[in-house]
Amino acid sequence: MNKRNVHTFVMRFLEAYECTILEKSPSYVTAKLSPEADREMTGRPYYWSFVERTGTPAETMTYKFVFDPEQMMLEAKSKAAPTAVKSPPAASASPVPNQEQAPDGSSDSILGRYFGFVPTTITARVPQDDVTFGSRRLEQMFNIVRERGKFVHLFEEPFPTGATYHAALVYDTWFCVNYKVELACDRKRSEIHSLAIQLNNGEIRENFHKHLLTKSLSPKLPANSHILPDTISLSKAVNLLETTLERKVSTYDHRWADEANEQHRSEIDRVESFYNGLLLNAEPAQRDEIETQCRNRLSEIDWQHKPRIAVSVINCGLFHLNAGRSPRN
Repeated sequence: MNKRNVHTFVMRFLEAYECTILEKSPSYVTAKLSPEADREMTGRPYYWSFVERTGTPAETMTYKFVFDPEQMMLEAKSKAAPTAVKSPPAASASPVPNQEQAPDGSSDSILGRYFGFVPTTITARVPQDDVTFGSRRLEQMFNIVRERGKFVHLFEEPFPTGATYHAALVYDTWFCVNYKVELACDRKRSEIHSLAIQLNNGEIRENFHKHLLTKSLSPKLPANSHILPDTISLSKAVNLLETTLERKVSTYDHRWADEANEQHRSEIDRVESFYNGLLLNAEPAQRDEIETQCRNRLSEIDWQHKPRIAVSVINCGLFHLNAGRSPRN
């Protein structure tokens, strides 16, 4: 994941959470968090519980997210141009800055008399976080997106914003699941399979995520639209998709698993031969410790060399897509 990908991801994250962008450059962005983003990112549960109990207007935090620390330092140096030294201005009758005036107009104040100089302006510190790949803040954003994006429910926008469309629209319902398939032994290969099934007629499509990238999606149902009733339940749809994925994986060339099994058997024979030799010459008091070490080593070999296929769900969603026909059809 390069710097451009990180920049695009962070900006989309801030936009999705409706954060206010205060300052932006290629190397950093300063944003005032929305209440929802502040709850997720700042770790202030006591503050937000106080806001909820008292009804006090929430004051969210402002952060500077740095994409390229080195470039930001160069930009800061280029902006810091040298300034000429000026002679002090002539004395005048105007009051001294940052000093409160007394009610009679003099430059005296109670705080000034007792405590000396009292600042009249407060500069808030803006926290700064690097969002380079592998950073703690970027990983937090990934986790938030991963958690909040486990399931989505979206509708296709059939026409550009502002256009008018008087004919009724028909929507098919697609249930999509993105699977991660891992083929693992002492090496690992990962694949992502995006499968979807139409809940109206049972049609199954592969690479459905790429198909969705060509659509404009919204969480709101468009006006004057009609969603066809489902004929397949979600539980049945899940079973059909899992069967399809299992059938697809079974067609793979599994010679890698045969080779891994041979390596697994060889490692087990080598370890058992070593520990059996130790047990023959060991004292009775040492046998339990040696057997425990042998079992632990065999368990490690199983984890490292035994071939296995692991399937997990990344996320899923219901997508209502324009069927391209009228309700009468």
